[in-house]
Amino acid sequence: MKRNIRTLVSVALLSCITGNISCKKYLDRSPESVVSAEVAFKDFTNFQGFTEELYNCIPDFTNRYWTNSWNWGDDEIQSSALNFHIVNKIDNGDFWGWQREFDGWGAGWMDAPSASTNDDRFSKGLWPLAWYGIRKANLGLENMNLMVNATDEERNLIKGQLLFFRGWFHFQLMQYFGGLPYITKVLPADQDLREPRLKYQECAALAAKDFREAADLLPLNWDRTARGGQTPGKNELRIDKAMALGYLGKNYLWAASPLMNMVSTGNRSYDVELCKKASAAFAELLNLSESGQIPYKLVSFDRYYTNFYTFGQNWQLPGGNNADGVSREAIFRGPYWDAHGSTYGTAKQYTPGPVIEEGNVVFTPTANYVNNYGMKNGLPIKDMTKADAESGYDPQFPWKNRDPRFYNDIVFDGIKMVKGSIPSNIAESNRYANLFTGGSSRDERVGSRTGFLMFKFTPITSNRFDQGYAYGQNLNIRVPYMRLADIYLMYAEASTAGYGSALGKDPSFSKTALDAINVLRDRAGVGRVAAKFQGSADEFMKEVKRERAVELAFEGHRFTDQRRWMQFIEAPYNLKTAIEFDRGATLNPTADPKENRVVNLRERTIVTRPFTEKHYWFPLKRADVNMYPEFKQNPGW
Repeated sequence: MKRNIRTLVSVALLSCITGNISCKKYLDRSPESVVSAEVAFKDFTNFQGFTEELYNCIPDFTNRYWTNSWNWGDDEIQSSALNFHIVNKIDNGDFWGWQREFDGWGAGWMDAPSASTNDDRFSKGLWPLAWYGIRKANLGLENMNLMVNATDEERNLIKGQLLFFRGWFHFQLMQYFGGLPYITKVLPADQDLREPRLKYQECAALAAKDFREAADLLPLNWDRTARGGQTPGKNELRIDKAMALGYLGKNYLWAASPLMNMVSTGNRSYDVELCKKASAAFAELLNLSESGQIPYKLVSFDRYYTNFYTFGQNWQLPGGNNADGVSREAIFRGPYWDAHGSTYGTAKQYTPGPVIEEGNVVFTPTANYVNNYGMKNGLPIKDMTKADAESGYDPQFPWKNRDPRFYNDIVFDGIKMVKGSIPSNIAESNRYANLFTGGSSRDERVGSRTGFLMFKFTPITSNRFDQGYAYGQNLNIRVPYMRLADIYLMYAEASTAGYGSALGKDPSFSKTALDAINVLRDRAGVGRVAAKFQGSADEFMKEVKRERAVELAFEGHRFTDQRRWMQFIEAPYNLKTAIEFDRGATLNPTADPKENRVVNLRERTIVTRPFTEKHYWFPLKRADVNMYPEFKQNPGW
């Protein structure tokens, strides 16, 4: 997106809440460096130039640094050679680690030294950019009356984007910190701050108002508007109706969830009425998708990887790109500034050293999380160490007849990892994943600590021999904030909790909660939800949560899901485990690795995370909570 105006009176303004740029410094600027409000907001071109900067406030959590950590639930663990990523601090219960003051290298994508809206992916931090974006959105909304040279459609496009971003930035902060002040005006620089923290559901009600109004103003498809029609095919990142509806529903569902309901009302169950509102918002979006009115459609499973990466396609932005070249699964993504940047770190952080990669930061799936991947017939695995006649799971053949997404996401023992030639000084056996106990891929420091590897976000050729991440491969990695599969999952959860049954549904949509889960299972070629889980809402919800764990694995959702379900601090969800086993026979390179027999399969705990009630929320910055009494610290911190 080309920004038409880079220096405006509003661009220099930063919320006084963050304290990153002093108001005095701004006020000392010379008049020549400021564009008047009448010019900045007079027409669509200028106002959209002002608005475009908000897109540069969206952190790219996939590519924030050379290597990146965004999975902080029970889903992932880092190799032990280095410990600077935030996931290590989370594992130790040190939630101060999200703040750069307590981190030493930048706290990943949650914090940054300033609210930079430049094109440098390393400079993006959620905390400063969210407050900056909220202030900027409010400044734009307060100046809508100055947009005199514009059509109604143009005014709606501008206002809809501003309202969406105000809601989105508040929502992103709320899910980590709880209820906050909901800022709906430009706070004066010369007055003391007194904005109180609201309860979570109070905050969510204001965000819902913004998302709802945004959805009513924004188009189904930018390409079909007069303005968007001037840049056809280049509008896919612009905020539209589906994005606003998706976050309207998500905001309601989060507010309805047990943790958010408990801190708001004292009730640890779902808020039924908020769930129904969430279900209605998702139903509205899904009706638009299934009728073809919006360009969002589930990608076929053979193209599933395009949700997360593309290669050999001239740096095409990933997003679940369907073969029709028009529809896609990704609903909300931020802009990208350096497509090749992801190949320097993200492409390598899942490949084990020292044999087939030279790095020493490796993120691997925990064994306890991999347990969520059930069998091809759709049944769960009750205990990975014990045979189960009902599901067909056999611990001697643990890789056999699994959910197809297991084979898409997880590298297990015996998988061929190097396709091309290997230097003569490297043992040929290292062509394969040696993930058995004592295997060459099981180096605790620079390899797998768990007995698994993960290649959901990068091709298997991402290693130093095949060079799948080389510049000429055009590998571009980007995990979306929201995709259509998530909408089906959230609809199922909201409808089950709101209507008390697997057959619960919003009146406006044809599909039940059960149908929504089966849509995703059908796409992946997995058996549908078994009848035994359909009899009660509680039993069915277990399958909804497991389906969410599998379908959205490692996409950054698990940390918040476990917290909002109030599972986060309880065993077994506070554990990270590994599998240990021996090969049943010498590896046969020509055999299907799914058929490999293992013996002595067992599970051991690597980490027990020392969590208490306070760990449901991140602590706020001390400098911020000390600004005024109404901005209180989270309990326990």
